[in-house]
Amino acid sequence: MSPRNLKFKCAIVTGGGGGIGFALSKWLIAQAKKVIIVCRTDSKLQTASKELGHSIPYYTLNTSDIPSIPSFIEKVTEDHPEVDCLINNAPSTSTTSTSKQPTKKSTSTSTSAAPCTSPSASSPTLNPKSFALIVNVSSVLGYIPTSVIRSVYNGTKVWTHFWSMNIRTQLKDMSVRVVEIAPLTVSTDLHRERSDPDDDKEKNSAALSVEEFMDFVTKDWKADKEVIGAGTS
Repeated sequence: MSPRNLKFKCAIVTGGGGGIGFALSKWLIAQAKKVIIVCRTDSKLQTASKELGHSIPYYTLNTSDIPSIPSFIEKVTEDHPEVDCLINNAPSTSTTSTSKQPTKKSTSTSTSAAPCTSPSASSPTLNPKSFALIVNVSSVLGYIPTSVIRSVYNGTKVWTHFWSMNIRTQLKDMSVRVVEIAPLTVSTDLHRERSDPDDDKEKNSAALSVEEFMDFVTKDWKADKEVIGAGTS
């Protein structure tokens, strides 16, 4: 019997232009799934689509632009009515000051999951008479906020964790399965705009490479786990 987590046919992967989203897309294609990648940078999408092969369809979307999400859903489901999986991976980032001293400049990046997989937003996409899958990527920082300076980021990941539990209960009678992936630090380009990224494996021994992360995720995905960790998480 095939895993329930792999019963879907076609997945939308936000943040699919690189990092975790690209790695997940590549693995799903290897599992004979159709994948549609989404991110805010068209050039990254073009490159990712070529690398993934198979004429992978892609759409440009800035998940921070909340009003644009309904029209995006309408467009992508019109083009691809077979969509039955949403992988909610793309972060919405903004930079805010954390320093109380006016002479010092200190910033932190806040990241939140886009609300494109909420029940109301996903209802045009998911057929309640058939199986569908929602995957939300949170963070171990939503469980244990060890990165004290990133309080807003930690808070959004707490929200993603509890939101995942909530919609798992809300949608269970619709045959919609909700999976949460809660990674530890993964070495991607998410923080490359910072002068001293904290996900560099040379500086952070706890950080996972994308390949190490995927080894953990794919094992638990196939084991039908509803909450997937990686590394020490």
